[in-house]
Amino acid sequence: MTSILRVSSRPFLILALALTGCGEAADPNVTTAPESHSAPAPATAPTETAPVAQTTDSSKEPETTPAAAIVSPTEEAATSPAEATAKVEVTTTEGAAKLEPIKFDEFLKRVANKDAKFTLVDVWASWCLPCKENFPHLVEMNAKFADKGLSVASLSFDDPTEPKQVKDAIEFLTAKKAVFANYLLDEEQGVGNEKLNIGAIPAVFIYGPDGKEVKRYTMDDPNHQFTYEEVEKDVMTLLDGKPLPKDEKSEPAEK
Repeated sequence: MTSILRVSSRPFLILALALTGCGEAADPNVTTAPESHSAPAPATAPTETAPVAQTTDSSKEPETTPAAAIVSPTEEAATSPAEATAKVEVTTTEGAAKLEPIKFDEFLKRVANKDAKFTLVDVWASWCLPCKENFPHLVEMNAKFADKGLSVASLSFDDPTEPKQVKDAIEFLTAKKAVFANYLLDEEQGVGNEKLNIGAIPAVFIYGPDGKEVKRYTMDDPNHQFTYEEVEKDVMTLLDGKPLPKDEKSEPAEK
């Protein structure tokens, strides 16, 4: 059931999301960019009489000053719609958290970190309320265990072709002082769920230095909702060199 919940739902679904996690995000254009935000110019504005100048300026995006980042497709006017969708450029202002677009295969290479005993990855999105409520725990674990051999990272399921989603994600990471590696999954929506074999987020994964999954924590089973206290306890056990107790619900997914 959790896999079909959408954050675009209004407040009457917030409680359900907080309890069970979030499924794939709805198309943000439906709710975040209504037609009323870009009404056509009135017919009584005859002042624009220089068509050459207007054509030249139309290739530029309206200038804005976001708090954390400006995200836009690369050379949108010079590429086809497909190319513009496939390319994303993330520019952060000084002091903003970094959010690196990454393909899934490259992500798997990054979690194979031989300089760390284990790598902890939190999968989240700016449109997922439970993800944002629990994210501070990840920041705390980085502060507690980074010098004990734990590498921490986040993987955002925000849509890389939606500037507002990416901007919101960067602003959130900046506010939470997420100074570790933050990745933005640069794939079509749903690919992350398929590759990680999860139906909802938040989800947490622990990887060994060889890149192999050690344990997973998901919201897929309504009767087995993980807590970040549980994650921290297991991290401490692993860093102490002890084996984790058997837990079929958290076993790595079969490949």
